[in-house]
Amino acid sequence: MKIHIINVIRAISLAVGALVLAFPAWPQSADTVLVNGRILTVDNQFSTREAIAIRDTKIMSVDSTVEVRKLAGPQTRVIDLQGRTVIPGLIDSHMHAIRAGQAFGSEVNWVGAATLAEALGRIHEASLKKKPGAWLIVAGGWNVAQFKEKRRPTQADLVAAAPNNPVYIQLGYDWIVMSPAGFKALNINTDADLPRPGKLERDANGAPTGAIDGGGNNDVAVALFDKLPHPTFDEQVAGTKSFFRELNRLGLTAVGDPGGNNVNPEDYQPIFKVWREGKLTLRVAYSLCGPTAGRELEELKSLTQMLPLGFGDELLKFNGLGERITWGMNNNDTPTADEKDKLYQIVKWAALRGLPVTIHWPKNETVDTLLSTYERVNQEIPIANLRWSVAHLNNASPQSLQRMKAMGIGWTIQRPNAASVENAKELGVMMGAGTDAHRVASYNPFTALEWSLVDSKNAGGVQRGPDQTPTRADALHAYTIGSAWFSFDENRRGSLEPGKLADLAVLTKDYMTVPADQIGSIESLLTMVGGKIVYATGPYASLEGAR
Repeated sequence: MKIHIINVIRAISLAVGALVLAFPAWPQSADTVLVNGRILTVDNQFSTREAIAIRDTKIMSVDSTVEVRKLAGPQTRVIDLQGRTVIPGLIDSHMHAIRAGQAFGSEVNWVGAATLAEALGRIHEASLKKKPGAWLIVAGGWNVAQFKEKRRPTQADLVAAAPNNPVYIQLGYDWIVMSPAGFKALNINTDADLPRPGKLERDANGAPTGAIDGGGNNDVAVALFDKLPHPTFDEQVAGTKSFFRELNRLGLTAVGDPGGNNVNPEDYQPIFKVWREGKLTLRVAYSLCGPTAGRELEELKSLTQMLPLGFGDELLKFNGLGERITWGMNNNDTPTADEKDKLYQIVKWAALRGLPVTIHWPKNETVDTLLSTYERVNQEIPIANLRWSVAHLNNASPQSLQRMKAMGIGWTIQRPNAASVENAKELGVMMGAGTDAHRVASYNPFTALEWSLVDSKNAGGVQRGPDQTPTRADALHAYTIGSAWFSFDENRRGSLEPGKLADLAVLTKDYMTVPADQIGSIESLLTMVGGKIVYATGPYASLEGAR
C-alpha cells in the first residue's frame, strides 16, 4: 500500500512538472512603464528605443511602446513621455558633493546667475533673512564669464548689497573679496595676517581693494575658509538633502566624491545620517584624503581598518583614496625627493590593499612626476585592475595618455581640451565626465556638456574644428557609463539595459538635437534612482516620492 501511494505521488509530480514545462509561468508585471518616448540607452550601439519597463529597482525591458505595454499589469504605473527624451541618470565622476551639501543651505548660491547684478541681488535677499552681523558666504561655483558685465564684484558692491553683514566671496581658490565687516571679523589688517603667500590686493595708488590674492596657492583660500563659521550638524544634514535634490533636478543620479580640501573624517557624518535614514536620493562613491600634513599614511591606515573597498551599499560606498593623497604633493610642480617618496609609499600601500586612487593633477607639463610614481608601483604590484585615475589634467598630451592607458589608468575630465578628449578616445583611455563643483565650477552637468564637450567653441570662445569636438553621444557616454567605471559599476548602472539599476532622467529638451548653445539650459522633468522617483516637476509633479 505504501509503495502504491509513493508511485501515485510520483505520477502526480511528473504530470505537474509536464504542465509547468508546457505552460511557462506568467512574467511578473512591471511596477512602472514609461512609454511613447525617445530612450537613449547608451548601450554599445547607442540604441534609441520608445519605452522602458521597471520592476523593483531594476530595468525589465527597453523596447517599443507596444512590447513594453505587454509587461504592464493592473497595478502598473504608466507614464506617458509624450515624445520626451530619456537618458541614463548622469554620473559626475569628480564632484565635491559631500562638502557642498554641508553648506548648501547656509551659503548664497551664484550658480546660474546671468548677471553680476542678479548675483548681488541674491546677496541682498539673503541679508534680509539673516540677523545683522551674520556671515553671507559665496564659496565658489561661479566665474566671471557667466556674468553679462564680465567683471568680478568689488568691495563696494558687497557693502551696497548687505551693509549690515560680513560678506565673503570666493572665486575658485585664487581670489577672495570681503566686505570691511568681514576683514574686521577675521582680524585681517595687513599681509602678515593672511596665510602665506596670500596678499591684500591693492589699486594703482597702493590702497587695499578689499580683495585677497592667493598667489596661486590653494592653501590660502582653504585656510581662510576654515576661519568662517560652519553650519550646525542639523544644518549640514538639511543642506545635504537639499543639495542632492538640486542635483536630481539636473538629471544627476550619482557622483564620485574625491574628498579634497576642507573635508575631514568628521565631515562625513551628515551624509552617513542621511544614508541611515534611507533618504539619500543620489548614489555616492566617496574617497578619503590624508587629513594631517606629515601623517597621511599613518592616518589612512587607521581610517581604513574597517573600510574594505566597496564597504556600504548601492547608495553610499567607500571607493578608495583621493584626491589630495599627500599635502606635500598637492598642486606642487617642483616636489622634493622626500615629498615624492611619501606619495610613492602611500600609493604602493593602496595597491597592496587593492584600493582605487584618484589624484588631483592639473598640468600636463609636470604630470611625469605622478606617472613615474605610478609606473614605479606598477612594476612591483600590477595596478591595471584597480581603477586608478588622474583628475583634471585638462591639457593631457598623447604621450601622457599613452602612459595612462598602458597602466589601465582612467581620466576624470572637467573642462578638458577637446583634442585631448579625442586622443583619449582613440587610445581607449577610460573617461568619466564631471564638474569639480562646487568651489571652482558650477555643478550643472548640462553646462559642462555644453561648454566643455559639445559646443563648437571652447569656454574662451575660440572656434574648434569638427575633429576637436567630441560627439554628443561620446560626451553623454562619458557622463554616464564612463563615469560608472571609476567605481566598478559599469555593469550595474550607467546605461539603460535590462538587469541594470533603473537610474534615469526625463529631459525638458532633446539633448541630441537641441542647438548646442541651449544644452546648458536642459533640466530634468523626472528623475529616478533605482526605480524611485526622487524629483518630478511640470507634468509629472504629482509623482514625486512614488515608487
